[in-house]
Order: sequence, then C-alpha cells, then structure tokens
Amino acid sequence: MLEAMMNSPLGDDVFGEDVTVNKLQEKCALISGKEKSLFVPSGCMANQLAIKSHTNPGDEVICEAESHIFNYETAAPSVISNVQIVTVPGDNGVLDVDMIKKYVRTSEYYFPKTRLICLENTHNRAGGVIQPIGKIKEISEFAREMKLNLHLDGARIFNAYVETGITVMEYASYFDSISFCFSKGLGCPIGSILCGGEEFIDTAHKWRKILGGGMRQAGVLAGAALYALDNNIERLKEDNDKADYFAKEISKINGVKVDLETVHTNIVIFSTDKIKKKDLIERLKVKGVLISSGSYDNLRAVFHKDVSMEEVDMSLDAIRNLFKEL
Repeated sequence: MLEAMMNSPLGDDVFGEDVTVNKLQEKCALISGKEKSLFVPSGCMANQLAIKSHTNPGDEVICEAESHIFNYETAAPSVISNVQIVTVPGDNGVLDVDMIKKYVRTSEYYFPKTRLICLENTHNRAGGVIQPIGKIKEISEFAREMKLNLHLDGARIFNAYVETGITVMEYASYFDSISFCFSKGLGCPIGSILCGGEEFIDTAHKWRKILGGGMRQAGVLAGAALYALDNNIERLKEDNDKADYFAKEISKINGVKVDLETVHTNIVIFSTDKIKKKDLIERLKVKGVLISSGSYDNLRAVFHKDVSMEEVDMSLDAIRNLFKEL
C-alpha cells in the first residue's frame, strides 16, 4: 500500500486534475452502481455531506437511535445542515418500516418536513450487525413511495459483503446515496467515499470545499484506497471470523456477558458486572490489550488486519487471567 501511495500519479484535485483521485472516484461509482462519487477525508464528512445535499434547513432526518450519525458526529446535522434529527429505536440497530412510518411527519405547516432516512450497515454501536436485505428493501420501497431520500452510512459495508455475498452495488441500489470508509478494515491511513447521482455529488463537492475538505495532491491517499479495493476486501472475512472466535471464547468466562446472536462481522460488544468499565479498559491496556468503551455499560473489541490470530489468543488469555484475579 505504501508503495502504491508513493507511486501514484498526482495532480491538483481542487481543479479535478489528480489522476489517481479521478480513477478512485470512477472505480467507486462503478462499485456502487451510482453515477458519480466524491473522495473525502472521513466517514463523518461523507455522512454530513450526504445530509447537507439531501435536505433543506428546517427539515427532519430519521435515524436509528444508536446510529453513528446521531451519536458520534458531534451534532453536525444541526450545525452544518440546520436539520432536526428524530431517532427511531431499532432492534440491535435494525429498523422496521412500520416503526419508521410512525415518525414520518404529516403535511401540517407547523411540522418540520421529513426529508431523509439514514441507515447504517454494518451497525457500529450494535456490534457490527448486518442490516437484513429484506428490511432494506421494505424501507426503500416506502421511502420512494413517500418521496423521501435514503442514505446508507456504509462505513463497513464490505464486512457485510464478505459475510452475506450481497454486493455493494446491490446494497447501494436501494439508496439514493452511500458512503463507505477506506480507513477501517480496508486498512488505509485515511479516507472515505460518497456515491450518488451526478447532481447530488456536484452539490456535495461544493460543500466539501466549504467545509475544508478540498485537498490538493490527494492522489497519495487515493492510491492507498485503490490498493485496498484491489487487495483487502476478501480478507475482511478473516476479521469477521476472529471476532466470532473471540466472542465465543469470552462468553465462557464467568462474569462476561455477550450476545453471540449479534456478532455478525468484526465487532464484539460485551459487558461485565464484576469490574467498572473504565477500570477494565485500563487494566487490559497495561497487559497490552486495547479495547474501547461501547455504549452505556458496554465494552467494544474490534478486529482488523493488524490483529493476528495469535494476538487474539493473547488477548483472550489476558482477559481470562484478569477475571481470575477479580
């Protein structure tokens, strides 16, 4: 990947002249089946450009209650797009169309206008849960019937693909726009993409510049993304398998709670009543095991290309030994 970055032909992307960025954007448009795509520094920016380009100030956006857009993007929809988020409780991050229908506003002038629905696949806070394609289809049909825009935060969409065999193009076909990240399981140092219709991406391109996302010789970064798309997709199954193995092993530890039914991809959410979350994180860090805080009382372990199976076993030994000490 580093070699690809160093050898990428460059230009000025602000003028649309970076050869490698253009190649990446064309490739991602093909992968997603959309007319056009836009390279951006982060998944957060991709999501916020989608919201900005799909809505008008004063509109309302429907998100699942535990979604990344609502919880981890620093209230950006209200700051950047001047829209209101309404959250709908899902089942482990999965929304049901009948529940969404209850939250779509009627046309009275004193209501905000429902303009956009956002889904997340895989769902980070639910533990990498894959959105069932049947649910996606139902929501898509409803959105089109109601003339609502539909955006997919597909940060880890390739993890869903390697597990289900459903292509990114098929997932994307039910949405007006889709974003996905290069900097997670695909292993890049930076970067995400936003894909959609030509007019939509042209609008997003302008707002990318306004928000400071216009980069110059960005082909150095786009080269990494191209390498990842060519070499790092199928290996994501290894990360999913590592997570599955880890979850099954920690479920055998007395005092650890984990719902194995929600371990679909590369994230494991677990909890314990035997030690405070902050203390567990710190004590594992001393042992060389890095885990993060999940939602509420939960802990979060994420598996990626830089975590070997040997290191998974080392982590499990550290956790087992720690719980024996409690």
